[in-house]
Amino acid sequence: MTSHRPLLFLDVDGPLNPWLAKPHRRPAGYTTHRMRPTGWEPPRGPLRVWLNPGHGPLLMGLGYRLIWATTWKEEANTWIGPVLGLPELPAVQWPQMHRRDPDCVHWKTRQLLTHAAGRPFAWVDDEIGPADLDWIARHHTGHALPYRVDPTKGLRPDDFAALRNWAAGAPWRDGSD
Repeated sequence: MTSHRPLLFLDVDGPLNPWLAKPHRRPAGYTTHRMRPTGWEPPRGPLRVWLNPGHGPLLMGLGYRLIWATTWKEEANTWIGPVLGLPELPAVQWPQMHRRDPDCVHWKTRQLLTHAAGRPFAWVDDEIGPADLDWIARHHTGHALPYRVDPTKGLRPDDFAALRNWAAGAPWRDGSD
């Protein structure tokens, strides 16, 4: 059966790891993890990542098909997913990361729309800006919710509520999923 759930493109750093929170003040509910994903090598030492294990069940209950949309790529399944209790998720493949875009949209934006292929989606990231909102509105044929999260706080209860409400009230749902 084809899923009628919208896609949820999920970034790690910002929404799940509030990396801009005060460096020595872990947010409530988060645990500290030292990780060495590919590309993060000494002399920097391990990367400090704050994750909230309660986010996994909340994400799974939102009504979306979850997809990693992060520079962690598939490694999010190794480092992030197990801490949150998430199953292995597909990951968007980036042809080139951190490139400057001629239309000043985020380097992820075009690839996410290609991946969505007209399907409804939400995109949770801390780097979504006005140019991305305009570009998505002009170029995506389906419903979309670009959702910016404060990287000093990460996903909060109100964010989960907004995402859940958008998915539940979506006009494309027929109840068969």
